[in-house]
Amino acid sequence: MLCAALLVTGCSKKEAAGVLAAPAGGAAPQGAFLAYEHDVRIELDAAELAPRLAQSQAACQQATFGECEVLEVGQEGGDWPSARLTVRIVPAGVEPLIAAASRGGAIGSRSTHAEDLARAVQDNAELQERLRHEQARLLEFQQRRDLAVADMIALSRQLAEVEAQLQAASQESAQQQRRIQTQKLTLRFQPPGGQSGRGEIAQAVRDFFATLAIGTVWTIRAVAFLIPVALVLCVVVALWRRLRRRRA
Repeated sequence: MLCAALLVTGCSKKEAAGVLAAPAGGAAPQGAFLAYEHDVRIELDAAELAPRLAQSQAACQQATFGECEVLEVGQEGGDWPSARLTVRIVPAGVEPLIAAASRGGAIGSRSTHAEDLARAVQDNAELQERLRHEQARLLEFQQRRDLAVADMIALSRQLAEVEAQLQAASQESAQQQRRIQTQKLTLRFQPPGGQSGRGEIAQAVRDFFATLAIGTVWTIRAVAFLIPVALVLCVVVALWRRLRRRRA
């Protein structure tokens, strides 16, 4: 019976390897297992990017619009300034946070993506049920008093592996529920197209002078390289003409 139990446990391990991986997601309406992700591009004056990023980040950290967690913060300066904030927030807080982040500006674009996690949730639940059943059977075998020392060691090892798989499946289930019950929101702050165009013009002017300087440098180097070549050619031509005169 012990051998049979170990064989069943081995089958459970193989099933677990193919089930534990679940797709990423966000949150869903009641009765569904949808993972929502939002991506919003907000146009603001360049001077407002950093303050608005800080305000939006603070609103999330202080749970102004509900439970919220900051996942990523990024900011770039120069001629093309931009800022980025990615959070995970309860569904009721998505629209208020977007409205607060875009106040005084405009929403340039917005996209929403949903992924169905129903199959992943079901597979994980079935996996946990099989692992709990296997754990109970191994515990029953462990209570037997006629087991050899080698069998006890093998049984303990298999039980530890099942418990580790069960813990991993439980953690995966918690992560799935978190992504179903909350939504991932990415806010991208950028200046309007006109300001970006002025930045491109300024960059083009700088590139012009930089290119002019590089071209001048290469021209000087080319002249320096050609001077000795020209001298050698002049000497060769002069010698050739002298030889022709002597023959004539």
